[in-house]
Amino acid sequence: MSTDHYFSENPASAGPETEHAIHLRDRQYKVVTQAGVFSHEKVDKGTAVLLDKVPAPELPQGDLAVDVGCGWGPITLALAREAGGAEVWGVDVNERARELAAKNLERNNLKGRVYSPEEAEAALAGRQINLIWSNPPVRIGKEALHNLLVTWLDRLAPDGTAYLVVQKNLGADSLQRWLVGQGYGCEKIASAKGYRILAVSSR
Repeated sequence: MSTDHYFSENPASAGPETEHAIHLRDRQYKVVTQAGVFSHEKVDKGTAVLLDKVPAPELPQGDLAVDVGCGWGPITLALAREAGGAEVWGVDVNERARELAAKNLERNNLKGRVYSPEEAEAALAGRQINLIWSNPPVRIGKEALHNLLVTWLDRLAPDGTAYLVVQKNLGADSLQRWLVGQGYGCEKIASAKGYRILAVSSR
């Protein structure tokens, strides 16, 4: 059975890059995608709901905003467009996704950095994160998802917020309860098309 998933570090499937025109938060972008990354043919429904529902970022110069599980970069692009003087990172385990996200930032004349989790860990070097927008990879399994979320949520600044989109049928409500049980603040701020938007604060 193949283990080639979009959350693989080096997916084996190959194919040409394809160009798309996409619409994110009232802006048009030209992007490239490729097989072997999550939702490579279009912006997935969860990401679209997240970007439709999260409030505009209000971050001063030098704050840090991170897209955890950036894929080919739609959330990273929106953050980089709206985050003002903040520093924007996209982070993904998938090497091909990181390459595409970096290309898409450049194609749209946006500033941002794209890291592997290990590179991001080194770059953080004790810094705190002020804002997270994420469509987390719930299909990696509950234990792995919990470990991933704790890793990033524990980096939030005391006044920072993480906005997560999770499909209701894939455990959004149980995840909210689990996060609260772990000591995080967690509020459902919106629902649409079978997805929940969770606003998480540091513990």
